[in-house]
Amino acid sequence: MLFRSHMLSAAVLLVLLVLCLGANAVESSLAAHQLTRARDAAERLDYSGTLIQQQGPAMKTSRIIHQADARGGSERNIPLEGPPREYLARGEDITWYLPAERRIVQERRSAVHSFPALAFTDIASLLRHYRADALPSDRVAGRAAQVMQLRSIDGLRYGYRFWFDVATGLMLRVQSINETEQVVAQTGFSQLVFVSPSVQRKSAPRFDTRGWRIDRVVSEPGDLSGWTFRLPAGFRLVAAQRRVIPQAQSGTGEPREVLQAMFSDGLSVISIFIEPWSVLRSSNPVQRAAVNMVGKRVGKFWLTIVGEIPMAAVRRIADTLEFSASATK
Repeated sequence: MLFRSHMLSAAVLLVLLVLCLGANAVESSLAAHQLTRARDAAERLDYSGTLIQQQGPAMKTSRIIHQADARGGSERNIPLEGPPREYLARGEDITWYLPAERRIVQERRSAVHSFPALAFTDIASLLRHYRADALPSDRVAGRAAQVMQLRSIDGLRYGYRFWFDVATGLMLRVQSINETEQVVAQTGFSQLVFVSPSVQRKSAPRFDTRGWRIDRVVSEPGDLSGWTFRLPAGFRLVAAQRRVIPQAQSGTGEPREVLQAMFSDGLSVISIFIEPWSVLRSSNPVQRAAVNMVGKRVGKFWLTIVGEIPMAAVRRIADTLEFSASATK
């Protein structure tokens, strides 16, 4: 009798386990569908709207105009606070217009694009590091939205809560959730209009730029030979570039050369900046809402590790950085 009781208990546990695994598979499948639909919508739709971005207590608003085309589309972003300025992203190029300084800054765009775009390439690999849960439906910017949360499995990246437009799939809002389930950053539309390409106004700056100075941020492929980076599982190198920061932006009174390595798991982003060591550098950690930063000296180099990931993960990366001069020969 006791044996039969144990057999029944084991059978019940097995059924519950199968049901649980089945539910997780369904949630992951739904998450894959929603994220892929959102990525495609951000690329192919024409829209304009007002964005609200929050990092901790700091908030800012901007106007965004997106036009899709076969060359990668264009995005015009106009901050609505502070000095008048705007940027135009077209394909892989970004142009900043700074009327107060009568200056234009041109640079190459990184591999990670801005909200509401998504940059992942392998959805199955991405979802191996998050657990997906469907949440009750909601409304954002007056539009019906499906809500989904991704929870970090290893604790070395933030979780995310997404609102997707029911009609088009476009991401309407995203929140970054830290290890204590607090919202540390969020970006979303407060107003959104989908516009037909035939009536969408051409993306162009509002300013008369005749006579303005043009600064070009020089960048080229970066050489990471000799460096060993040990990052949380799922993060892969998406860009490595050598950048020459103009004197006006360097903060040192002279141009600075920086090597930037950028890694992503498809949602979270980590950047490692490598430059010559200086006595002016500080290794004190910096935490600003969702962004955490640590500096470290490695031989004659100074590295700055920055990411929208938990501070524990940033420190872990810093502690395992290595450079071997022999590997560069």
